[in-house]
Amino acid sequence: MRPGRFIVIDGAEGVGKSTQAAHLAKHLAHGNRATLVVREPGGTPVGEAIRALLLDPTSSISTRAEALLFLASRAELVDEVILPALKRGETVIADRFFLSTYAYQICARNLPEDAVRTANSFATAGLAPDLTILLQLPVARGLARAAERGEHDRLESAGDAFHEAVERAFTLFKEPAWQAAHPECGPVIAIDADGDEYRVFARIVEALNTRWPEPEVNSGS
Repeated sequence: MRPGRFIVIDGAEGVGKSTQAAHLAKHLAHGNRATLVVREPGGTPVGEAIRALLLDPTSSISTRAEALLFLASRAELVDEVILPALKRGETVIADRFFLSTYAYQICARNLPEDAVRTANSFATAGLAPDLTILLQLPVARGLARAAERGEHDRLESAGDAFHEAVERAFTLFKEPAWQAAHPECGPVIAIDADGDEYRVFARIVEALNTRWPEPEVNSGS
């Protein structure tokens, strides 16, 4: 048992993960709950250096190396940031975690599931989210949103077939049977990410209140 709570916000490109993570952190702070937001890859000096390499559109990286770089960033983030915060009793909100590895590296890149699962278990020291909020949006709309931020990064530029495979994977992850077979990903709740960001956040709060009907979740604006 650990005193803190680990919540992941995940999904494909442009679904609004960072925006909703910020809204959730502010919401929980109104309930006097210490909250920390982290992102993947990144969150530590090592992780940010890896992030720059992975997302650089000029980088040429093999699929196995890509997966291992993501896992190396995750290992550093878990050891240096996430586990210490959870031990202090904080709520950690992560912008992506292992569900993205399943979607991008296992499903879209066709890497062997067993090998990646084993490597992830080593990288995370067995840490699994208490809940993953999976934001869902049609792939074309998500990529259009991402393009509004500027030039596509390396993963955003991977091509339609790649992103359609990612979308199919995230759709699969909603299924109770898939979640039961993949406990290292923790429980997953799908949220419609279409519409105004505050309307989307209201859906997230409703889902959290249903799962954890307690004051520190319910309070806030």
